[in-house]
Amino acid sequence: MKRLNPAAMLMLVPTHLLLLAVIAIPSFYVFWLSLNESTYGTGLTFVGFDNYWTVLTNPYFWRSALNTLIVVNAIVYIEMAIAIGMAALFIGGVRYPKVMFAIILMPYAISEVVGVLVWKIMLNPGSGVLSRTIEAMGFGMVNWSVSPPLALGVVTLISIWHHLPFTFLLIYAGMLAVPKSLYEASRIDGATGWQEFWRITMPLTIPAILISLIFRFVFAFRLFSEVWLLTGGGPARLTEVLALYLYQSAFRYGDFGVASATGWLMVIGSLLVASVYLWAMHRRMLKGND
Repeated sequence: MKRLNPAAMLMLVPTHLLLLAVIAIPSFYVFWLSLNESTYGTGLTFVGFDNYWTVLTNPYFWRSALNTLIVVNAIVYIEMAIAIGMAALFIGGVRYPKVMFAIILMPYAISEVVGVLVWKIMLNPGSGVLSRTIEAMGFGMVNWSVSPPLALGVVTLISIWHHLPFTFLLIYAGMLAVPKSLYEASRIDGATGWQEFWRITMPLTIPAILISLIFRFVFAFRLFSEVWLLTGGGPARLTEVLALYLYQSAFRYGDFGVASATGWLMVIGSLLVASVYLWAMHRRMLKGND
């Protein structure tokens, strides 16, 4: 067994101290805050797990959780399918690859707030260029501001548009790592392009796909800007998601204990989702080492 190098361990101390300062200590403080009743201008009053009970018995929380579950799954899997298709096209060869690459990465260079506001203007019922185009095509006026399902659909569209470059880069890097010799051998055996994709590209890209799924589920679970800037959770809090429910609890209603409890429930939820994909990735790694 290889012994640890004390000098190397010493060089890692600043990194561990930084993680302790910006992640561990604030997390433990938020957990402590979730066990107390707290609002503006008052001290802490220990109430145990009452805040968690308050959150779990609140119908608005469960509506937010359902909205989050639907939107996050739609975002992640639709985005993943598009990213895989785009990466496969690039691997197969596209015209003007540098220009196309720049176009694909462009949304990720735009501020999230700016991007959402531009989409909101373009989709403004009656005056937005996209809304007027859809109406001119004979589909009628799309008034997403009064339709919760349509509003959540717009949120999904904007989130996919903004974060697709990140997922594409991970999948594309995974496909580039597939040995070219495998494709050459498959062509000698008479394999078609589809057979190469399903028998070589996809199986060997699974680790990159799993990593992408973990990142996107965790990031999408914190969905906030799109909903806040587009609908504000309305109408009647029907488009509220968990991050917005937390924000409303903390800064509109001043209940920091309930907001902290919501935050920890979100952490537990995202860890449970991530653990499924981490377990799948671990099993695949063990299988590959056999």
